[in-house]
Amino acid sequence: MVERNKKETPEIDNQYSAKQIQVLEGLEAVRKRPGMYIGNTASRGLHHLVDEVVDNSIDEAMAGFCKKIEVVIQTDNSVSVTDNGRGIPVDIHEATGEPAVTIVLTKLHAGGKFGGGGYRVAGGLHGVGISVVNALSEWLEVEVRRDSRVFYQRFERGVPVTKLKVIGRSSRTGTKITFRPDPEIFEEINFNFDTIAHRLRELAFLNAGVRIDLKDKRDPGKEVSYKYNGGIIEFVKHLNKNKDVLFKTPIYISGKKDDIEVEVALQYNSGY
Repeated sequence: MVERNKKETPEIDNQYSAKQIQVLEGLEAVRKRPGMYIGNTASRGLHHLVDEVVDNSIDEAMAGFCKKIEVVIQTDNSVSVTDNGRGIPVDIHEATGEPAVTIVLTKLHAGGKFGGGGYRVAGGLHGVGISVVNALSEWLEVEVRRDSRVFYQRFERGVPVTKLKVIGRSSRTGTKITFRPDPEIFEEINFNFDTIAHRLRELAFLNAGVRIDLKDKRDPGKEVSYKYNGGIIEFVKHLNKNKDVLFKTPIYISGKKDDIEVEVALQYNSGY
C-alpha cells in the first residue's frame, strides 16, 4: 500500500480583523496573480508579453508617427522591440514627480490612451500592458530617443534599479524595450519564432505601410520582414490564396463618422 503525504491545510484564524487584510503595493498584484492579466503562465501567456510591447509601437503607427518596428529574440530568450515613433515621454509627470516613462512602466492604468490627447485611435486602451510586462520580467530595460537625447532606465521584477538617465545623443526618435520573462513566473521562457511571426504578419496587414521585422539571434539568419501597402485588401487576398474566389478584386469600403473609423475588405470564395 502506498501512503500519500497529505498537504496540511493552514488553520483559519476565527478572529477576522485588519491583520488579515493584505495590501499589495505597485505591481505586486500582477506577480501574485499573473493569470488575471495575461491569461496564464504557459506558452500563451509568455507570447502575450511580446504582443503587449509590440502593441505600444502599433499605437504609434496608428497615430501616424511610426513606420518601422523591429522585434529581436535574443540568445538568452530576452526580446527587444524597437520602433521609430515619438518615444515614450520622459518629462516629469506633474502629479507624481516622476518621469512619465517610469510611471508608464510601473503603474497600472497609466498611459496616453484615456482621452488625454496622446492618441486619437489606439489598439490598447486599458493602460496595463507594458507595466504588466515589466512586472513579469526578470529584468526590463527601456531606451527612449527623444529631444535629441537617448534616455535609459533598468527595472528588475517591476522595480526601478536605476534612475532615468541620459546615455547619449541622437537625431532620431523612438523607443526600444528589452525584457526577459521571469523564470520564477513562467513554466518556460523559450519563445517560438513562428508564433511571434504569425502575430506580426497580421499586424502588418492591419496597419498598411508599416514595416515589421522579426529576427532570431538564437538561429542566425532566421528572420522575416512584413510590409503590406495594400493593408487589409492584401490580408483578404492572403486568406483566399489557395481558394477558388468568385471575383478577382476584393471589395473595399472605408469611412469615418465623428470619432469612428471603419475599414472593410471582403472577397467571396466557393467554400463555406
